[in-house]
Parts: sequence; structure tokens; C-alpha cells
Amino acid sequence: MQLRALGNSGLLVSVVGLGTNNFGMRDDVEAAPVVGRALDLGITLFDTAASYGDGRSERALGAALGARRKDVVIATKWGGAPAPVPGVTPPPSRGGSRDHIMKAVERSLRNLGTDYIDLYQYHRPDGATPIEETLRALDDLVRQGKVRYLGVSNMSAWQVVRAQWTARHLGLNPFVCCQDGYSLLNRAVVEPDLAQVMQAEGLGLLPFFPLAGGMLTGKYRRGESFPQGSRFAAMGRFSGMFTTDRNWELVGRLTEFARARGHTITELAFSWLAAQPCVSSIIAGATRPQQVEENVAAVGWTLSPDDLAEVDRITGKPAAPSPYG
Repeated sequence: MQLRALGNSGLLVSVVGLGTNNFGMRDDVEAAPVVGRALDLGITLFDTAASYGDGRSERALGAALGARRKDVVIATKWGGAPAPVPGVTPPPSRGGSRDHIMKAVERSLRNLGTDYIDLYQYHRPDGATPIEETLRALDDLVRQGKVRYLGVSNMSAWQVVRAQWTARHLGLNPFVCCQDGYSLLNRAVVEPDLAQVMQAEGLGLLPFFPLAGGMLTGKYRRGESFPQGSRFAAMGRFSGMFTTDRNWELVGRLTEFARARGHTITELAFSWLAAQPCVSSIIAGATRPQQVEENVAAVGWTLSPDDLAEVDRITGKPAAPSPYG
């Protein structure tokens, strides 16, 4: 398993990580076999969050790692605003406040059964707490040894710039990485603005939903019922956020591109992400040991410059803004 630096930090992570949200959200998933296989295959980054099953994911991960905790990088996330739901006004949140952070970190440490967190990530900015207050609280956690490195998730490019400038100006520990949704079917969140900020600031990228919820696995067919027990079957009507006409068309073209070169669309999805300059580790979920094996095997294709250019042509690479407006 290839190891990469997490941004410009001193932390090394496996190029494929394990996302553990399924441990907290699904009763039919056993954490121990999945985590055990990930360890066998050389995965060192395990990503969770306090909100996954209200702490269930953290507890399951901590129990599954046991004595192997010292061999891995645990990344968890705290609070912030709830995930947006169309048509629903979210309740007010102060997840970025000092009070919330200090309480949240203690809960996560207990859940994980550890006395330190390798990477502590702001899950979703609350839109109200001044970033200075958030960064000062996080800096204290680093100085206390409870947290080693800091990251952010779901933060826009301008918010990242503001946070990094604030940390630099005040002499505080900055963020070392961003975690955002990024895949062949979802490039616009990261490109071009956030990608340019990460490169300029030396931040690593931890893409989640690398397979676009399953659209890039090849197991779904347009016009056919979703397989029983699959993510889309469980999502019901919410699967529509992935199963758009545009995505079906792209999946067909990307499948043919990969097949013509002796590969699967899943191999293309992982290997394309691994070829992106800011990517440190690809956060991929799994519910069975076999899925972990498939994720690790999928990252072995080295795409040529011509391959990458053709993928850009197929998916439509987001254009950089003109410097002249």
C-alpha cells in the first residue's frame, strides 16, 4: 500500500482509507471483519465522525482496532451545522464554538477508547461562530496533546483561505487537509477554486463519495431496479441525487473508456482520484471485507497523460475563472 503525506504535514496516510460511516448507520454491518481486512491490506487511515450514528461509528471503530490503534491514523469529525436537506430550514448551530468543541472532543476520545486523535476535522462550518474562536480552541487541543493535526470538511475555497490566513496571522495551528465530495461525476465542488487553494496552501485532499454513492461501481443499470440491500435501494427517492440523466450518460461513456483499456469503471474512479495532485487518501466505505479488497485493488492503474486528457473531455473539466472577470 502506497503511503502519502497528508498535505504538508508530517502525517503519512495510505492512499486508500476506510470510511466507517456504515458502522454507525447500518445494523447489518460488522466492524471487526472489515477493519481487520483493512489492516491486513495496509490501510492506515480510518475516517469516522461523531455524528455517524450518534457516536456508534466511533465506538465500533475503537473496539475493532483494539491494540492496533497505535498502528493507524484515526480521523474523526465534530459538529458544525447539520447536513443541508432541500426544503428544510436547519436548527441554529454553534458547533464551531469553544464550548462545543471542548465537549465534543472528550466524547470522541471516550467513544474511540483513545487518549489522542490523529486528525480532528470540522465537519461542516456552522456559519455563525467566528473562525478565530474555532481555531483558538483547536490550537489548545493540539498543545494539550489531545489532537495531532486539524482538518476541515465541506468548507468553501474562500472560507479555507480565511481560516489559513487567520491561523497564520495569530500563530495558531492551521488546517492540513480538506475532506470533500469528489469523483468523476462530481468535480465542481473541488475544481477549480478549492483545488487551487489547496495547492497554494499545501493542503491535502481526502475525497469522500469516490464512487458517487455507487454509480461508479457498475452494479446499477439504468431503468432496472436497484439490487436488494444496496445503498440506492436503502436511500429510496433520495437516490435521485446521484441517478441523474447526466450521470447515467457519463457512466456509460466512462465504462466504455475503461473497458477499452482493460479496466473497470471502479478502477478508473479510484485511479483517477489517485492521480490528482492534492489527493492524499481516498476515503472509501465498505460493509464487507470483500469490498475493502476491491477498493484497494482498484487503485493500481496508472493513467497516462492522454488518458487523463480524455477523461477531462468526457466529464467536462470545470474551467478556471478568467483573471479578467
